[in-house]
Amino acid sequence: MSTTTVENSADMTGAPPPAGPGPRTARGRRGLLASLTSHGLLILASLIALFPIGWLVYLSLGPDKDDYLHPGGIWSKMTLDNYSFVLQHTSFFDWLKSSLIVSLGTTFIGVLAAATTGYAVSRMRFPGYKKLMWVLLVTQMFPIAVLIVPMYQLLSELQLIDSYFGLVLVYCATAVPYSAWLLKGYFDTIPFEIDEAGRVDGLSPFGTFFRLILPLAKPGLAVAAFYNFITAFGEVAFATTFMLDDQKYTLAVGLQSFISEHDAQRNLMTAAAVLIAIPVSAFFYLVQKNLVTGLTAGGTKG
Repeated sequence: MSTTTVENSADMTGAPPPAGPGPRTARGRRGLLASLTSHGLLILASLIALFPIGWLVYLSLGPDKDDYLHPGGIWSKMTLDNYSFVLQHTSFFDWLKSSLIVSLGTTFIGVLAAATTGYAVSRMRFPGYKKLMWVLLVTQMFPIAVLIVPMYQLLSELQLIDSYFGLVLVYCATAVPYSAWLLKGYFDTIPFEIDEAGRVDGLSPFGTFFRLILPLAKPGLAVAAFYNFITAFGEVAFATTFMLDDQKYTLAVGLQSFISEHDAQRNLMTAAAVLIAIPVSAFFYLVQKNLVTGLTAGGTKG
């Protein structure tokens, strides 16, 4: 009876329950502090990543080849003369044409070869299919210095020295193995039921691959295409060795023409480097929607 009276009297007093805004406020402050910290770190990381690009653009605006030694004086004499000289008085557009031919050719042939290889290993069980993928992986272990001599001999016998197609084949030989591994992992994430549905509808294996599987593999194909494009666009050693005509030089090789034994025109070289980055940035913009998805999806299975 007394217990009931005490409980009722406590209710009648109208005393508020213990307030809890203290912990919530503390959690809110910690959340705000964590958010500000993470945003600050992201801003700092972005500035660190963008600094080399901004510094390259800044040096390209200096009119003299030795302005990089005194970068503070560039601000008062900025000019676009370096860009106009590179575009009008060098073979920049010939280099750009060669780079696009080689890079796009490598991208098309390399992605097609890697996609068919990765799909075959992912879906078909033929003798030695596991060893095939390991062989492709082993080919990535050889350095460029070891590969140049035998590749030069092969291209010479095939009369493909100083030809775009020969350089494309060389780049495909280096880019296809990794791309095949990448796409094999992505094809493993696509259900087998889709292949079975295609066969039920009367599609051939090639029809199933091109009409059903490839549209679903766009993210993986985007990553492989970007890798093949970058491999061919920025490579120097093979292009310098196998391309003899200076009109067929790629941009990466043409960039070396600004540096000689007795002279170094670094102002023109930095301007050309900025111009070279434009095609790569444009290609990245085209594939960026599928790039992140393709990079992560291939590692979820297989």
